[in-house]
Amino acid sequence: MSAPETSAAPARGRQREEAAPKKSGLPGWATGFGAQVIAGLIIGLVLGFVARMDGFDWLATAMTGIGDTYIQLLKVMIPPLVFTAVVTSVANLRKVTNAARLAISTLVWFAITAFFSVLAGVVAAEVLRPGAGTSIDPSTAAAPTHTGSWMGFLQSIVPANIIGLTGKFDPEELTVGLTFNVLQILVISLAIGVAAVKAGRAAEPFLRFTESFLKVIQTVLWWIIRLAPIGTAALIGKAVATYGWEALGSLGKFVLAIYVGLALVLFVIYPLTALFNGIPVAGFARRVWPVFSLGFVSRSSMGVMPVTQRVTEKSMGVPKEYASFSIPLGAATKMDGCASVYPAVAAIFVAQFYGIELSFTQYLLIVFVSVIGSAATAGTTGATVMLTLTLSTLGLPLEGVGLLLATEPIIDMGRTAVNVTGQSLVATVVAKRAGIQDQEMWDRAAGGVNVLEPSKLRDDAEREATEREATDRGAVDRESADSDLVSAR
Repeated sequence: MSAPETSAAPARGRQREEAAPKKSGLPGWATGFGAQVIAGLIIGLVLGFVARMDGFDWLATAMTGIGDTYIQLLKVMIPPLVFTAVVTSVANLRKVTNAARLAISTLVWFAITAFFSVLAGVVAAEVLRPGAGTSIDPSTAAAPTHTGSWMGFLQSIVPANIIGLTGKFDPEELTVGLTFNVLQILVISLAIGVAAVKAGRAAEPFLRFTESFLKVIQTVLWWIIRLAPIGTAALIGKAVATYGWEALGSLGKFVLAIYVGLALVLFVIYPLTALFNGIPVAGFARRVWPVFSLGFVSRSSMGVMPVTQRVTEKSMGVPKEYASFSIPLGAATKMDGCASVYPAVAAIFVAQFYGIELSFTQYLLIVFVSVIGSAATAGTTGATVMLTLTLSTLGLPLEGVGLLLATEPIIDMGRTAVNVTGQSLVATVVAKRAGIQDQEMWDRAAGGVNVLEPSKLRDDAEREATEREATDRGAVDRESADSDLVSAR
């Protein structure tokens, strides 16, 4: 049997070489997934401006439908993805030395980057003063229907049911809409993962099934992610067609302040964090681009999570056992854009609009709420709950939230791009500091290898399957040897 198996391996290699497409002569960055996303951005901008012309309302409607469908496809896989990824990651942490220290370091770096991000938001708001002397109509102010509170935040952590789903009945449409709470699913998954580890060998079949199911979910998600260039074009086109600068009116200064704060995080705080930990800034920026671009157009950290995890593993050199823990956790709780920059700028805007002078204590409260309450955003689009939590803590009028709702779709793109970039950065920093980063994999990614190409996905899947089979055979051999030893005794 060994001879045929030996000859079969080269045959499979030749078949793969024959099936591989011929190279176009262009560099990898010009033909890869990132280039396709950029092309989608450009096409979307063009289509968006065309849709703003008279007689092209149908184009805006079509792009809205396509964009919403793409986001829905990403979201529908989030509950099973979070559950399987977290349970598997908790089990895999057994294979990593100093797992508890890695988990604590992850939370510490989450807090450090959140702290400096909220300072960037405060600086941007105080320098630009977007709420002072504005011509916004006060009649547009309105309190939101859903507000955040510390008690509500704590209660939201406790799962309502075992699958973290809630239903809402619409009496007008006579329909029931199901929604999921990512934070609750995360808590359930952590509890089940820890319980499975404590159960020992009895839980091994469950853990193998969960890992196998995770591979199935990820495969479906990769199919969806391959549609990202189309989704990008539709989402950007919809934004341009629906939200122009003239629609923002006097809120343009607020949007500018938000993006200045986000730029400070991207181009000052994150690079300094990388340099402080010995990570090349240009190398990190080049590798994280697929994550950043997809986060910008999708507006969902959870939807981008599979890309974030894969790029962090295959381009940043972060071990799979640790990345499968830190990235899902970050996608649910690490929100430098939504929970740090945005609430800081928005709270100061509301105070300036109503002529309220903030005290030093209130500025400290902005920092505290942003660092501690990040999980309130729970990985979904929008950060209104986080803003209401900040305003209520500061004692500012909640009606100020209504002033800013028109800008939500535009600023949420930048916020999410910063969120997912920070999630990958923290995982890379912790791995680097712990000495577990795969430097060879980092160096290999510098050659322009696109980890999101179908050929790479297939090769990695085959390699992981081979490693899993070898591990299973080793386990069977050990059990057989133990059985023989017992019989001999």
